[in-house]
Amino acid sequence: MVRDLPKAAGGILSYFTRHGTAANLLLIVLIIAGLVSLPRMRAQFFPDVIIDNVTVSVVWRGAGAEDVDDAIVQLLEPALLSVEGVTGAKSTSREERASILLEFEPGWDMARAAADIETAVDQVTTLPDDAEDPMVRRGAWRDRVTDVIITGPVDPAQLALFADELVLRLFAEGVTRATVTGVAAPETIIEVPAVNLVAHDITMQQIAAVIAQEVSADPAGDVSGANARVRTGVEKRTAEQIRRIVLRSNADGSHLRIGDIAQVRVEGVDRQRGYFVSENPAISVRVDRSQQGDAIEIQDKVQQIADRLSETLPEGTQVELIRTRAEYISGRLNMLLDNGLSGLGLVLILLFLFLNARTAFWVAAGIPTAMLAALAIMYAAGITINMISLFALIITLGIVVDDAIVVGEHADSRARKGLGPIEAAETAARRMALPVFAATTTTIIAFFGLVAVGGRFGDLIADIPFTVVVVLAASFIECFLILPNHMAHSLSHGVKNHWYDMPSRVVNIGFEWVRETLFRRLMALVIRARYVVLAGTVAILASQIAMFMSGQVKWRFFNAPEQSSVSGNFAMVSSAGREDTMEMMREMQRATEELGREYEERYGRNPLDYVVAQIGGNSGRGLSGTETKTPDQLGGISIELIDPDFRSYSSFAFVGELQDKVRRHPLVETISFRGWRSGPGGDALDIQFYGAKAESLKAASEDLKAALTRFSEVSAVEDDLSYDKEELILELAAQGQALGFTIDGLGQVLRNRLNGLEAASYPMGPRSAAIRVELPKDELTADFLERMQLRTVTGNYVPLADIVSVKRRSGFSTVRRENGIRLISITGDISEDDPAAAEEVSLALESEILPEIASKHQVDWRLAGLSEQEDEFLNDARTGMILCLVGIYLVLTWVFASWTRPIVVMAVIPFGLVGTIYGHYIWDVPLSLFTVVGLLGMTGIIINDSIVLITSIDEYAKERGLIPSVIEGTVDRLRPVMLTTLTTVLGLAPLLYERSSQAQFLKPTVITLVYGLGFGMLLVLLVVPALIAAQHDVRRHFVSLRHALFGRARSMRIATWGLALLIAGWFAVTMGWMMNFGALPQHLASGLPFLAADASMPIAFALFFVGTCGIILVGFFASLIMQGVGRLRA
Repeated sequence: MVRDLPKAAGGILSYFTRHGTAANLLLIVLIIAGLVSLPRMRAQFFPDVIIDNVTVSVVWRGAGAEDVDDAIVQLLEPALLSVEGVTGAKSTSREERASILLEFEPGWDMARAAADIETAVDQVTTLPDDAEDPMVRRGAWRDRVTDVIITGPVDPAQLALFADELVLRLFAEGVTRATVTGVAAPETIIEVPAVNLVAHDITMQQIAAVIAQEVSADPAGDVSGANARVRTGVEKRTAEQIRRIVLRSNADGSHLRIGDIAQVRVEGVDRQRGYFVSENPAISVRVDRSQQGDAIEIQDKVQQIADRLSETLPEGTQVELIRTRAEYISGRLNMLLDNGLSGLGLVLILLFLFLNARTAFWVAAGIPTAMLAALAIMYAAGITINMISLFALIITLGIVVDDAIVVGEHADSRARKGLGPIEAAETAARRMALPVFAATTTTIIAFFGLVAVGGRFGDLIADIPFTVVVVLAASFIECFLILPNHMAHSLSHGVKNHWYDMPSRVVNIGFEWVRETLFRRLMALVIRARYVVLAGTVAILASQIAMFMSGQVKWRFFNAPEQSSVSGNFAMVSSAGREDTMEMMREMQRATEELGREYEERYGRNPLDYVVAQIGGNSGRGLSGTETKTPDQLGGISIELIDPDFRSYSSFAFVGELQDKVRRHPLVETISFRGWRSGPGGDALDIQFYGAKAESLKAASEDLKAALTRFSEVSAVEDDLSYDKEELILELAAQGQALGFTIDGLGQVLRNRLNGLEAASYPMGPRSAAIRVELPKDELTADFLERMQLRTVTGNYVPLADIVSVKRRSGFSTVRRENGIRLISITGDISEDDPAAAEEVSLALESEILPEIASKHQVDWRLAGLSEQEDEFLNDARTGMILCLVGIYLVLTWVFASWTRPIVVMAVIPFGLVGTIYGHYIWDVPLSLFTVVGLLGMTGIIINDSIVLITSIDEYAKERGLIPSVIEGTVDRLRPVMLTTLTTVLGLAPLLYERSSQAQFLKPTVITLVYGLGFGMLLVLLVVPALIAAQHDVRRHFVSLRHALFGRARSMRIATWGLALLIAGWFAVTMGWMMNFGALPQHLASGLPFLAADASMPIAFALFFVGTCGIILVGFFASLIMQGVGRLRA
């Protein structure tokens, strides 16, 4: 039985039912709070997934990757891993640089974390003396809003001025995170041949020192009497001025100028990274937002500023926004909003068909009230309007009226039975308070189980439990503090028949006929054939599980929505020049444009929206293993395709054909194309090898990449371990030491000659221009050891080769570690266009390819990226499900004041899988993480009908027998059970037919809830009555057994105990003996020789079962004989 409502709670319900002012005041407060909050909420596609981290970086000039790893990383990493709050460390050692990325527990105080890391670094005192001090930097979160491309048939220097002007205007409007790429400050290069250094007995350091003194003029002070200011020197920054700088004055009065011994040239703004749109140069300005920034608002400002700037530009020069987020975000949110409004319309139609107009109106009024109240709480909590939170609101669209339907329908039912309007509304609120509270609480607990999911995907779906909880809480408040008063007024006017109630009257006449004529008979049949019904539903559940286990329904962890962006990157061999890179870039442009024309002929529309090519670096996520490449050997292309909803193919299909279309340049080393997806998560393919030397890891990586070439679904496969340049290790010979050379001095001279040195820098607009002194590039060849001359302390010059000995070493350009373990990562992308083919790739990797490679090269492997996050997600979801079930059971135990009745209520939960698996099969949609999200939510929703049903059955059982109560209660509650389920199903139904590719990742949750709840309602109406009847049967048998064991009839007690002891003894000599000794007793086995050789636990169980049945039959027939003898004597 459901426990009674406390008097204090009943008093509050009565107060709000009878005082309209209080109820309406609360209604107005909730509505105004929501209306004020809604315009202030930010909109975005996905919630921000922010990972707190700290980076420690150390620079060690002239050191190779292995040296950096040995002398820096392996000293710092153990100390950093011991810092409180650190969950993992990833280190990378490259030439001259070490970087250690530290991740922290969610919600950790990052200010404290940075301070702790600095303290730990300071305690490591054994770093190399010539290494720079470690730098500790907190991770800065940023999210791209758009890229502004400025292009046209003008000089890149002119484009740079336009970009600077754009950035200044953005700053003036409050858009402060704007980064210009494709522009570098002019750099003046002074090339001094080594022969001139020897001939004029001058060093590069001396030249740099003189230039530094001449570049800037210094203020000397003011002459107060003459009202003048004194400055010393004249700024000399142009190439001609630098050529005339005097290096030395000779005794004969002549001067040695820079122009006498060096070539001076100025490199332009596009010397490093250059962008191109078709044939025209371009500049890119990336605009980002902070964590609190609104992408749509920022993009609107950028668009307005770009439009105003374009009006002032020369003819043919354009300013365009690409990779825009505003239309992308607003379009997807509007799509969800349209589906939500369609669902709302279906819910309203359903309510007005089954309830009279006034009741339906006030029940439906709870939807906007609860939604607006929830939006106010979401705004206060910092939740944004995004795909996830808006989807959560749509999920609750039908659930939010369930409480009101139950209360409103019950009030209407009481009024029809003769109660006055206020008494009917008050009674409905009182009687339904605890059942509705239980239903709401169990639903909240179910969705709250999602909080147990951690990691990036936990952050992604965190808005769902919060949104559902606040909506349901607001709905509960509206249902019991606002609705009863309005229902009282509605019932007072509901006596008359109104024309607008005609649809509900017609529908209810038909519904009542079906309920009383057909459904009542069906319930009677279900009760009579209860065990057949239960067996049938279990068989249906088993068939659906078998369908999943057999692979007819696939599993795909996360089908992230694809973005419209595609990037292609390439790297040239070390002998290639900038001209070769430019040729390869032009080839990628040609292939892209040609494929676009082919797609236009094939599909009727060119998919290319915008194409930007570049040299001097890679586009988007750069290629791994390019640390040894110069910027002139790298290039890429960024392709913006039309919206996925306007094409019938994915961006990954386009990538696959583009890879085949590109013709490789003779000097190209690597080409890689990649499509992009929205949302968190790592690479679809991410495999790590570890536990061996670097050479073995690299060999295993090469074998894996070769094995993956047979799968067309796999693209952009690369590893992060590339071969390094050959390393020459110079040791100072005895002759060098005799001539006064030191290893430190020698290293300084070599660094200056090989890398050049910066003589001076000065401001030029928003950037800083530099003047560098270098040797000509053609002197830095393989024979530099033989040709290089070094000056001794006495002023003489000797060949470098005479004073040093040389050792050669080869290795890798990077050393990567994760939590101290050296590893190599092989990453790539797997197209999800064909889920079966994607699953085939995964199965081949885990069962065939990786074990074979691991055995061949003696390495260990593990799946990282999405595979690792999938395992973590499923473990967390399992924990969440267990907590959810325990919480629901405890709540129901309190509500029903029983330990067994909640088991009957919760017995319907597994049967939700029937509709879930069947729905995925019908729609040919793989199960995914959002299916798990739906299952967790459905756990709480599906038992709501069961709670309402059992509550009514218990009410009827107070006045009549259990079996009639089961039939009467089920028939009586058919309408609210059906309405509460159908409102949830219809609220989500429009999303089932949504064809937008950006909503497909949400469809598993929709299918789970629509089909799971739809089938669940049918099963609740069949299984719950059958279970209650079966429970009644079991209770009767237990009562009979108790009477037999402990009753007054002495002969019955003796006979029952005797049978029990015989069965226990038989268990001991069969299953008990087998469990203890692993074999049957010798006497028993000898009596059954055909079983002696195959004795096992199943055989022992079969013997126990057959023997028990025999004992019971003997006892049964013995009791019949005794009864017969007793009657004869009588």
